[in-house]
Amino acid sequence: MTVNVAILTGFGINCDRETAAVFEMVGAKSERVHVNKFVNGDRNLSEFQIMAVSGGFSFGDHLGSGRLLGNRLRFGMREQVREFIQNGGLVIGICNGFQVLVKMGLLPGDDEISFTQTASLALNDSGHYEDRWVTLEFDSNSHCVWTKGIERIRVPVRHGEGKFVTTDPKLLDYWAENGQIVVKYVDPNNSYPSSSDELLKYPLSPNASMRNIAGVCDPTGRVFGLMPHPEANHSTWLGATWTRELKPTEHGEGEGLILFRNAVDYVEKTSIN
Repeated sequence: MTVNVAILTGFGINCDRETAAVFEMVGAKSERVHVNKFVNGDRNLSEFQIMAVSGGFSFGDHLGSGRLLGNRLRFGMREQVREFIQNGGLVIGICNGFQVLVKMGLLPGDDEISFTQTASLALNDSGHYEDRWVTLEFDSNSHCVWTKGIERIRVPVRHGEGKFVTTDPKLLDYWAENGQIVVKYVDPNNSYPSSSDELLKYPLSPNASMRNIAGVCDPTGRVFGLMPHPEANHSTWLGATWTRELKPTEHGEGEGLILFRNAVDYVEKTSIN
């Protein structure tokens, strides 16, 4: 079957082509669709199995990163998004896309898909934009379909507002117990798995997120978002240290590509069954 992916474009989204490319690399068919096409009813999410909200600077980050685009989706596409998820659709938000999904209330989300915001992405503690490589560790017990079988990967971050926060610390325990805290920043020198929630020193955690959180999923495990950019490490030659690890003639998949393959494989398997 053909897995169709809607890559949202418009209003300052600028990683849409890269995101479309990685889905194509794992066998899906990507289409870049302006947000207004869905809002105005020219297109519908029911045409697709996956929706991706890419990185960038939607609406110039005015009023906070992801806030305005989050409201555009929350109110302009509310029922489309709810029906899409209820019908088994997959969603990913990367960097600014993660900020969008959090601020529209889709992540970490709830069983009712109520679009109630319970977390946010605040300014990095460093006080400036972070553009660096990080190591991510994934919860092997999480039900997130995007991250099955992944232990650790190295990918870059590129953000100024990536600090995951909530005003209710009890929610952190709930999300952890529910398998929704999917990925954390980790010290690559520590053994796997790293169970400590103690805040990592900068720059291992580039933003000082609560519990070193880099990404979360919703209760279904089909909606996933993260601040780092897995699409930016789709091939070995994009890795920060590949020249020290591989021969010049050795090329292959980058560490971030598996997230997108997991999603496409999941759609293919569930559609067949």
